[in-house]
Amino acid sequence: MPRLSQVPRDHADPSVLPFYDALFGKDRDPVAEPGTATGTPGNWWTVFAHVPDCLLHMVAGFEFYRDKKRKISPRLRELGQARAGFARGSQFVFSQHCKALRAAKFTEAQIEAIAHWSSTDLFDDVERAVLAYTDDLVLQGGRVSDGTFAALKSHLSEVQIIELTYTICTYEMHATMTRALRLEFDDVPERIQEVPVPEGEKRDIDFFKDVK
Repeated sequence: MPRLSQVPRDHADPSVLPFYDALFGKDRDPVAEPGTATGTPGNWWTVFAHVPDCLLHMVAGFEFYRDKKRKISPRLRELGQARAGFARGSQFVFSQHCKALRAAKFTEAQIEAIAHWSSTDLFDDVERAVLAYTDDLVLQGGRVSDGTFAALKSHLSEVQIIELTYTICTYEMHATMTRALRLEFDDVPERIQEVPVPEGEKRDIDFFKDVK
């Protein structure tokens, strides 16, 4: 279950109801009957419905990057979004944008290679520049190397770079939030924890006992 409660239809702000209708079906309560057409529980929507203007602000971000006025190509945008989800460790963001990558005509081999893109030859020069830039934004906290930026700038205009940067950073935020609140496919327990020693063995291991 998500770490925060969900807002049922009969408690939702009227501004949220059109999203509930579109995603879950008209008059259906998404808390009592969860599930969307893409297979997600849909609790990203029902949790953020606690703060309707926050939800509306995020939806406006979706509308921004999908607007026909955008100069960055949908292929490169989706490539950056999918890699951002993977790099931030969000199963939800990565999984959803794998589907978008298929719509953008990436091959199954390319989608599978998102995880290890730098050791494959499945991406062309501009795609590799976008992937490297995404890694610097997400994994290096925006510490983008001059070489990566030069490669990106050799393929994209300044407007395209701004649009790409905004979209990737927005999706890093979404990936971080879904993990923090355990929403959608990121509703998983922490896997990094102590593994006990076998029954009957000493539980306290002194790694320094032989150090003199």
